[in-house]
Amino acid sequence: MKCPFCGQEGTKVIDSRPVDDNSSIRRRRQCEICNKRFTTYEKVEAIPLVIVKKDMTRESYDRSKIEKGVFKSCHKRPIPVEKINEVVDSIENTIFNLELKEIPSNKIGEIVMDKLKDLDAVAYVRFASVYREFKDVSTFMEEIKKILDS
Repeated sequence: MKCPFCGQEGTKVIDSRPVDDNSSIRRRRQCEICNKRFTTYEKVEAIPLVIVKKDMTRESYDRSKIEKGVFKSCHKRPIPVEKINEVVDSIENTIFNLELKEIPSNKIGEIVMDKLKDLDAVAYVRFASVYREFKDVSTFMEEIKKILDS
């Protein structure tokens, strides 16, 4: 690690501790040449994830698309924002734990529906109606019956 003050490479770690969300580590370092101290942060580099769409086009993974879909599904429902964010985090963790470089968009849709089913039935049906492209009321009713039976 280069010292930001003198540019030399000899530094030592004085203190390490996780950052609040445990997703990175804060390290306090000291230069062995000029003895000045500075802070660095280390974060795990995520594997670049590519989404394969229905038409077989590919695009980079974008968390905001999942957030947008989940928030729209939960609109005007009695669900705290913290809970919605937890669900989005859980969806993202599930996706990345598959350890794939490419993932079909329909697999992501199924993961989202699975998590929404546990969160709120109305949010689940709202998401499913868009995701599964319900064409008529009978399709809607079939999905509602599945929820009521489980």
